[in-house]
This record gives sequence, structure tokens and C-alpha cells, in this order.
Amino acid sequence: MKTAKVLICLLALTLFGVILLPSAQADVSSKKTVVTFSQAIEVPGKILPAGTYTFLLLDSPSDRNIVEIFNADGSQIIVTTLTIADYRLHTTGKTVMTFNETPGDSPEALRAWFAPGDNYGQEFVYPKVRAIQLAKITNVVVPAVAADTLDDNTIKTIPIVAVTPDQQEVEVTSVIQTSPPVVAPVTPAPVEVAPVAEAPTAVTPVAETTELPQTASFLPLIALLGALSIGLAIGLKLFLKLAS
Repeated sequence: MKTAKVLICLLALTLFGVILLPSAQADVSSKKTVVTFSQAIEVPGKILPAGTYTFLLLDSPSDRNIVEIFNADGSQIIVTTLTIADYRLHTTGKTVMTFNETPGDSPEALRAWFAPGDNYGQEFVYPKVRAIQLAKITNVVVPAVAADTLDDNTIKTIPIVAVTPDQQEVEVTSVIQTSPPVVAPVTPAPVEVAPVAEAPTAVTPVAETTELPQTASFLPLIALLGALSIGLAIGLKLFLKLAS
């Protein structure tokens, strides 16, 4: 009986974990960030008073970066805004938000939001009129759209441009790094190899032996020596006979 109860508890825990898993994954993909601002800030189309807010990256099928900003507990949406990808080379382990400084007592304008450990952040797109003002004041390029407010349809299709400090409209990718830099392959310079002069091979001359032709035979000399030997033997025999 106890074994059956243990098995039932384990099954319940497993099912509970399966139910919770999708929401955990959704939190990771949405880059959910709860942040508290000590003073008022400006976001596209809205001034947020000092307080706590929840930022979510919307999973949009339109291949657009859309950020939703909620109140502290996420129960009420405050503003929906467009962003573009903003690439950074070095990551940090904490949430980073950058701002465009504004003059006087005006709230600083939120420029970009990076989740912990991400190379890609969200750079906020401002209405064109406000983008021109920010670009001129801060001397930086500001992404812009030609609309003050965005509805569900417009936000998916409206063109995004970049406004320069001199009020020129240019392509976003030409002035804002939206992807990792392309590193051109390094082609090694050709190495010139000086030709190696080959030393001449020393050839040792071979002396040729010239064999002189034979001009006479040794047979007459042998015959002469034989005759002398015989004469000497006869003379020695006669000398011995006379001596006796």
C-alpha cells in the first residue's frame, strides 16, 4: 500500500514538472526582466514614472522585434514598441540598459536593453519626429518609424529607418551593428623564394691507360738462355773430367 502511494506521488510530481516546463522555457525566450527605475524614463511614445516594470520580448510570427512593457507584476500592459537587434561583442552576467541623455530635467530616453549573457539586445525604435530630436541632441543615430503610435497591423509592416544627427534617413544596417562583424579571411602574402644556384658537379678525370702493342716475342731469348745453359753444363763436365 505504501509503495502504491509513493508511485502516485512520483507520478504527480512528474506531471506537475511537465506542466511547468513550457512556462519556464517561455520566460527564457521572452527575456523577461523586472527592473526598477529610480527616476522617470522615456520609452517610445511614453514617459514611465519612477517605479518597477516588467519587460518582455514578444514571440512575434512577423519576424519583428517587439517589446511589451508591463507594470511590476505583469498584470497590465503599458506600452508595446518596436526594437531592432543590437549586437555587442562582450556580454555581462547582468541586465544592461543604456540611455540617450537629454538636456535639462527631461527624462532620459531608453536606448537599448540587453538580457544577461546575450550578445544581442533590443535597440528601441522611436517615432520619427522624436528620433530626429534625440539624434540631434545626443549626436547618435536613432532608429525611427514614420508613425506616432503603432497598432497590431502597423507594427508588423511599417518600415524602420535610421535618423542621423544631421537629419538624414539611412538604412539601419549601414549605421547600426545588427549582426556580428564579418571577419574577412586573411590571405597570406606570397613568399618569394630565391632560386638556389646549383654548384657545378666536379668530375674527376679518369686517366686512360694506353697499352703499348707488343713488337717482339720472348721465344728467341728463351732459346738463347737454353743454349747457354747446355754449353755451360758441357763445359763444367769437361772441366771436372780433366781435373780428375
